[in-house]
Amino acid sequence: MAVIAAFVVNAVMNLALGLLIAQILGPADFGRFALGTAGAVALNTLLFEWLRLSATRFYSERVRQAEPWIRGMLDRAYLATVVGLLGAALLALAGRPVFGDPALLAAAAAAAAIGLGLFDYAAALARARFVGGLYLRLVLVKNALTLPLMVGIAWATADAAAVMLAGGLSQFLAALLVRRAFADPPIAHETARRQDSLRLFMGYGLPIVAANLVYQLMPFANRWAVAGAAGFAEAGYFSLAADIGGRIFSTLGAALDLLLFQIAVLAAETHGHEAGEEQVARNGAVVLALILPSAAGFWALAPALEAIAVPEAFRGHFVTYTLLLLPGLLALALMNFALNPIFQIRRRTLPLVAAGGIGAVVNLVAALALAGPYGPHGIAAAQSLGFIAAMLFLGLRALTGPGRLRMSWRDPLAVLLATGAMTVAILPLRGLSPWLALPACIVTGSLVYGALVWCFDIAGLRTAVLARFGRVVPAE
Repeated sequence: MAVIAAFVVNAVMNLALGLLIAQILGPADFGRFALGTAGAVALNTLLFEWLRLSATRFYSERVRQAEPWIRGMLDRAYLATVVGLLGAALLALAGRPVFGDPALLAAAAAAAAIGLGLFDYAAALARARFVGGLYLRLVLVKNALTLPLMVGIAWATADAAAVMLAGGLSQFLAALLVRRAFADPPIAHETARRQDSLRLFMGYGLPIVAANLVYQLMPFANRWAVAGAAGFAEAGYFSLAADIGGRIFSTLGAALDLLLFQIAVLAAETHGHEAGEEQVARNGAVVLALILPSAAGFWALAPALEAIAVPEAFRGHFVTYTLLLLPGLLALALMNFALNPIFQIRRRTLPLVAAGGIGAVVNLVAALALAGPYGPHGIAAAQSLGFIAAMLFLGLRALTGPGRLRMSWRDPLAVLLATGAMTVAILPLRGLSPWLALPACIVTGSLVYGALVWCFDIAGLRTAVLARFGRVVPAE
C-alpha cells in the first residue's frame, strides 16, 4: 500500500509541477528548461544509472548482512561520481563569460544530475530491501520540497537554469534528510572484494546504461532539432507533450517495477533461475495490463486535458504532439518495464545496446525523411518510430527463438481485446464538452476495463486482489 500511495503522490505532483512551470515560464523558456532537464537526465543515466541498477539487482536485506562490501562499493562509486560531476559543473560555470547562457544551462544540468542521481540511489536501496514505508517517506519529502522550490524559483526568476537547480536541490535534500534510515553499519573489507564487486556492477549495468542513454539522447537531439528548425517556443510545445506523457508512463512503470522486479530477483535468489524467469513473465503481463489501457485513456483524454489544464499559450499544440509522441512513449515504457527485466534477470544485457542502436538509426533516418515535408511534427513522428523499432527488436529477441521467455499468450491477447473494448466505449465521449468528457471517459473506461479484468482474471489481477483482501475465485 505504501508503494501505491507513493505512486499516486508522484503522479499527481509530477503532472501539476509540469503544468505550473510551463504556465510560469511560457513556451520559449519552458523549451530551454526542458532541454536542460533532458541533459541532466542524460548525465544521470550516463554516470549513475549503472550503480542504481546494480543496487536493485545485487543488494538486498540478505546481502546487507552477508555481503556488506556490495553496499560499500556502491557508496564509494557514487561518491567518486558526485565529486567528478561537481567539478564538471564548476568548469561549465567558469565558461559562461565565453559561451554565455548555454554554459550556464550546462552547469545547471550537471548540478541537477547530482540531485537526481542521489535520490534515485536512495529509492533503489529502499526498493532492494522491500521497505515500502521508507520509499513513501522519501517520495513525500521530495515532493514537499520540489513543488515550493521549483515553482517559487520559477515565479521569482523566470530563469530555466535556476528552476533546474531548484529541482536538483530538492531531490538532493530529500535523500539527505532520510539518509540515516538507509545507513548500513561501517565495515572493513578487502580491496579484492571491492574490485570484484565493481567489475560485476559494470558488466551488468553498463549495457543497460548505453541503451538508456540512447533513449535519453534521442528526445534530447529531437528537441534541439525542433528548436533549430522552428525556435524554442516550438521546442516548448514539443517538450510539454513529451514530458507530461513521459512522466505518466515512467511514474506508473516505476511504481510497478519497484515491486515486480524485486519479487523476481527474490524468486531467483531463493528458488532458482527458472522461478525468477517465471515471475518476470507474470510481471510483463501485469505491466502490459496497466500500461496499455493507460495509453488509450491518455489519448482519449488529451483534448479535455488541453482545454482544462494545459496553459493557454500551449493550446492548439498539446494534442497534436501528444498523438504523435504517444506510440513511442508507450513503446519505451514497455521496453523499460516489461522487456528489459527479461535480460536483467538473466544478467545478459548486451541485446539492450543493439536495440538502442536500431532505435537511434530509425529515428535519424525518419527525422531526415519527415522533417522536410512535415516540419517539427515529422521529428515527433520520427521519435515514435525509433522507439517502436527498438521495442520490436527487443521483443523478438526475448520472445522468439530457442532462448525465448516461456510465457502464455492468453494475457497479452486479453489485454489487447479489453483495451480495444474500453476504447470503443469511450470514443464517443471525446466529443463532449471538456468538463463532461474528462469524468465520463475516466468512469466509463474504468468500469469497462475493470469489469473485463475482473471477469477473466486478466494478468492474474483478480487473483492478486483476492489473495490480498479475500478469497480466490477461479477464472472463467
